[in-house]
Amino acid sequence: MDIYVHFNPISRLILHFMFLLMLAFSCLNTSTTVESCMEEERRALLIFKQDLNDSSGRLSSWVGHQCCLWRGITCNNRTSRVVSLDLRNPYAVILYDNDWNFTQYDESCLRGKLNPSLLVLKHLRYLDLSGNNFQEIHIPSFFGELTTLRYLNLSSTFYNYSFVGEIPSSLGNLSNLNYLDFGHFYQSSSYSKNLNWLSHLSSLTYLNLGGVNLSSTGVSWLHAINMLPSLLELHLSYCSIDGNQLPLSLPTNNLTSLLVLDMSGNVINSPFPKWMYNLTSLRKLDLAENPFSLPPSINELVRLKALEHLDLGYTGLKGQLLSFGNLCKLKSLDLSSNEFEGGVEEFLSGFSNCSFNRMESLDLSWCGLEGNLSSSLGMLKNLQHLDLSGNSFRGSIPEYFIGNLSASVKTLSLGYSELVGSLPQNLGRLNELVDLDLSDNLWEGSLTEAHFMNLTRLERLYLSTTRPDPIVFNLTDYEWIPPFHLRVLDLENCRVGPGFPLWLQSQTQLSRVGLINAGISGAIPEEWLSSISSQIQALDLSHNQISGKLPFLFNFPYLFSIDFSHNQFDGTIPSSICSNIPTLWEFSLDNNQLSGEFPKEWSLWSDIVYVDVSNNSLSGNIPTSMGVPSSLLVLKAGNNHFSGEIPSAFQNCSSLERLDLGGNKFTGSIPSWIGSKLSGLNLLQLRSNSLSGHIPPQLCNLPSLQILDLSHNRLSGTIPRCLNNLTALLSSGSSGWVSYGVGTEVTTVTTKGRESEYFEGNAGLLTIIDLSSNELEDEIPEEVSSLTALGTLNLSMNQLSGNIPFNIGNLFHLETLDLSQNQLSGNIPQSLSNLTFLSHLNLSRNKLTGRIPSGSQLQTLEDPSIYEANPSLCGSPLPKCPEDNMHEPHADDNKDHEDDDNKLGFYTSAVLGFIIGFWSVCGTLILKKSWRYAYFQFFDHIKEKVALAISLRVARLQRW
Repeated sequence: MDIYVHFNPISRLILHFMFLLMLAFSCLNTSTTVESCMEEERRALLIFKQDLNDSSGRLSSWVGHQCCLWRGITCNNRTSRVVSLDLRNPYAVILYDNDWNFTQYDESCLRGKLNPSLLVLKHLRYLDLSGNNFQEIHIPSFFGELTTLRYLNLSSTFYNYSFVGEIPSSLGNLSNLNYLDFGHFYQSSSYSKNLNWLSHLSSLTYLNLGGVNLSSTGVSWLHAINMLPSLLELHLSYCSIDGNQLPLSLPTNNLTSLLVLDMSGNVINSPFPKWMYNLTSLRKLDLAENPFSLPPSINELVRLKALEHLDLGYTGLKGQLLSFGNLCKLKSLDLSSNEFEGGVEEFLSGFSNCSFNRMESLDLSWCGLEGNLSSSLGMLKNLQHLDLSGNSFRGSIPEYFIGNLSASVKTLSLGYSELVGSLPQNLGRLNELVDLDLSDNLWEGSLTEAHFMNLTRLERLYLSTTRPDPIVFNLTDYEWIPPFHLRVLDLENCRVGPGFPLWLQSQTQLSRVGLINAGISGAIPEEWLSSISSQIQALDLSHNQISGKLPFLFNFPYLFSIDFSHNQFDGTIPSSICSNIPTLWEFSLDNNQLSGEFPKEWSLWSDIVYVDVSNNSLSGNIPTSMGVPSSLLVLKAGNNHFSGEIPSAFQNCSSLERLDLGGNKFTGSIPSWIGSKLSGLNLLQLRSNSLSGHIPPQLCNLPSLQILDLSHNRLSGTIPRCLNNLTALLSSGSSGWVSYGVGTEVTTVTTKGRESEYFEGNAGLLTIIDLSSNELEDEIPEEVSSLTALGTLNLSMNQLSGNIPFNIGNLFHLETLDLSQNQLSGNIPQSLSNLTFLSHLNLSRNKLTGRIPSGSQLQTLEDPSIYEANPSLCGSPLPKCPEDNMHEPHADDNKDHEDDDNKLGFYTSAVLGFIIGFWSVCGTLILKKSWRYAYFQFFDHIKEKVALAISLRVARLQRW
């Protein structure tokens, strides 16, 4: 379903229409038509125009003296005064509509400065500057002097096109304002620290502060707005309001007349405020994308019986699907991306109290629903938009499900729901269907003409299966022409070929085409390309067998994405692709058979962000004579025959994030400016070239670098000791990897001993340093042990010497370690046994000595070849160490061992007996005082007897 970016629903349109109607009556005079405005006002408008950049010529009519006939100007017919200045962007923004074109929108924007000459327009009531590009401009404070204004619209759609800075409090002087709009679809660069000036706008009925940062206002924002008694619409989406700024109750609630309240996209993590349950006049309530600690209670929300539109998506709702009781006026309901239990049947039972159901739009996507698709949806007789995607239905689509859907349904989304089986033929009876999304399920079988028989209004079709066997378009009539005229066609793993069928060539109104793995071969029909050229925006024909020369692409004014990868195109890349399609963002020609040089005209792509021409036979130097597009974020040119040095012109690509030039014939050294000019790199692949010289230490200045692959070159010198400056490899966390390609980006790396392909987000989780197959020497720097987030370290086939770093066990995320074919010596560090994730190890062909460490993870790596050709290395899984053999038991030694064991037992018993006896006596004497006295008296008595006996013995001896 298309989402229109007009922050005001029905009530705003009514207000707008009423205002324009009143303005028209005040301006019109039935007897005469005014053409000339006041001279001073005409001059003021021309001065205002001079400061504007009008690239599309919207103000070209602003010439001559008949200024009341100029575009955007309305005069009062009686006084000839300018009363309305409407300079909104005529190209309306429609997000999530594949037909909408950003280039057309951008070209229609006014830019520049806003001259205070507008102050001459003393009777100006209506000023609309919305939808333009006034980035880095503050809202002029002189607007506060236009005191006759009743309507002021400064809204924008894109945050980088909006006004910046603080909203001037001088706008509080506009006491006649009925309508005030600063809204932006997402966060903007404008803010307010204090909204007290709002309280002076007592006539305000519409207020949109969407995207304005209110985080510094505390709770005062609510008190200021609560003083507007006439307010009917309030839009506060993406205002950075948190839970501390939203009190649970209000002393006096003056907002009870509100018809529309939009507080979506904030950071409200507190319980749901109770005062909102008293807004009984509300017709629209949007609280989506707020992490409420205690989400709104449906039992309380049912008090808002006037609600027609309710959005509670992404609000943390959990548990059983909710009962909506008396909300029988609901026309649209969005509960997407919550965590419910049960299925659609339980949800629909909540509307059993509604005698007449008015539901037109229902979004239950990504809610964790299970079970079967319910036939009870047939009770929603007015349903036009149904989104059940992203759930776990797992069954098939029953015939009765389609049969019970309202004949008026326009949007049906069942993608990513684990559905299986064949698609029912009665899909063709939904003759009002405009959007059909059946992507990423487990479909099988075939499609015939019957599936599309009555889909006369179909404009967007998304269909793909995740099964290995494709869906087959089994059309009985080769010349069949469908009844629809598609704008978007996205088919993946659907067998359409072998050629371009006539039904496809009949679709001449396409703006986006995706025919991925569609079994198409042969050449692209030029007549078909020519017919869609004027409106086509994205063209993805990847993973087919399309052959021949690349088509001559001409007159493609809005094309921003080309993906012809994984086909059989040959010949050269025509320069017309560059000169005729200056709007290109993505260009993918990888895995074809293209040859020749890359066109030097690629510098004309001023907006290009993604270029992939890898795995072809392109040759020569990468052209830089006309410049390199500075907008580049991703360049993949690996596995071609490019030669020469790495172009210094890449220094201008300061935003470059991924650079892959591997598998070519580049020579010279690695430029040191890569570390200083390309500081945002997260992937640098220069493998399999003829690069020489040292690894520049400036590469350590790349804080985002996750993959560094310099393998298979002629690099010499030492490994830089500053590798511990690679911040992204120091700690694991969320990856900053962004997928810029419209198609699926693939990154090929060597890990676990083999080349592997990783798709999009998965590649962003890789952390690799590969310096193998070079001529590096000296020791492995101990600083490598600091890279605790590293997943793969490959330093094999160099001339490294010395010991393996003692603390290599600190790399606790390491899965692959290859240090083979070097001259490393010493023992294998015991810390290596700490690597619990290690699944691939190779230390072969070195000079390592001593015992292989034991450890639970190392014991799973039982292949002796990972340690081979280290003559002085021993221990499992290699033969035992010599000291182990010295202690092997012999038969003659068994008796000695037994005697030793007996003697050991005797001595142990004696020692234990002595200890026990000693402490039995001494311990008792220490603890009992009376025993202690008696003992020492006894000891003294014995001592006297012994002394007397000795004296008698001496006297007897003397007598002899």
